[in-house]
Amino acid sequence: MEKRLPLLPMSLDKAVSASRHLISLGDMLSSGFHSLAFELEQAGLDYDPREWISIALFAMIFYSGWLFGALFLVLFIAKINILMSFGVSLLVGFSIGITSFAYIVFYPKLYVARKVKEVEKNIPFALRHLLIEVRSGVPLFNALSSIARSNYGRLSLEMQRAVNEINTGKSEIAALEMLARQNPSLYFRRIMWQIVNSLKSGTDIGSTIKEIVNQIGMEQSIEIKEYGAQLNPIALMYMIFAVIFPTLGITFLLVISSFVGLSISLEWILLGILGFLLLFQFMIIGIIKSKRPIGV
Repeated sequence: MEKRLPLLPMSLDKAVSASRHLISLGDMLSSGFHSLAFELEQAGLDYDPREWISIALFAMIFYSGWLFGALFLVLFIAKINILMSFGVSLLVGFSIGITSFAYIVFYPKLYVARKVKEVEKNIPFALRHLLIEVRSGVPLFNALSSIARSNYGRLSLEMQRAVNEINTGKSEIAALEMLARQNPSLYFRRIMWQIVNSLKSGTDIGSTIKEIVNQIGMEQSIEIKEYGAQLNPIALMYMIFAVIFPTLGITFLLVISSFVGLSISLEWILLGILGFLLLFQFMIIGIIKSKRPIGV
């Protein structure tokens, strides 16, 4: 199955072929993105930084040219001044092209961040699952297989990789070390290394997992308390800007207009306030979601 990427009009493999003439320019620009090679590896994208930059350049040229041509044709048919049509089309096409270039260049970093969140949100539940399995006398390999078959999202996929490596002949220690090295989540890697060290030292794996579960519970309690403390100023800001200011502002305008004799279009003011409130509430929701502790 061919890999596809948002904003690309074709698969990644075809985009590499289409951008091969830009590889030298991509090689020059890749020196400015020092962490791109590591981010591509963490994202599981088997491409060199120069290939990735050349793909981004191809997308920029494609969308800039396509949007410039389409918009210029529309403005020309609408009989807009040709210089103005050319300028507006060039500005819009170039802006969208730069945006697509930046999105593709930073896509591995965004993908890794999303991957980290998807892994970490299921870690507490998967660890409790693993603890119950191990405490019940189930071998570690069977417990890992059970997690891989369960509905823990990307965490199940990561465990499936370890199970596949063990099935090919690797030891459990080597498979878990592979996960610890390649996974971008520091939280997940720390847990894997603790389990690996326990296996190497021959200590009870159940006790190790129990300690990890208890530690995660304590960390979550601290994060929830900090989250609650952060919500207080956010709620205060919401009350001021979404409740008090609009109400008092409209009342103040009505009083002032009645004294001064100004004719104020109340409909436009209400529409403006409504638009501000919608935008402000979306912003507040985004802030609350971004500060929410992972796994809670």
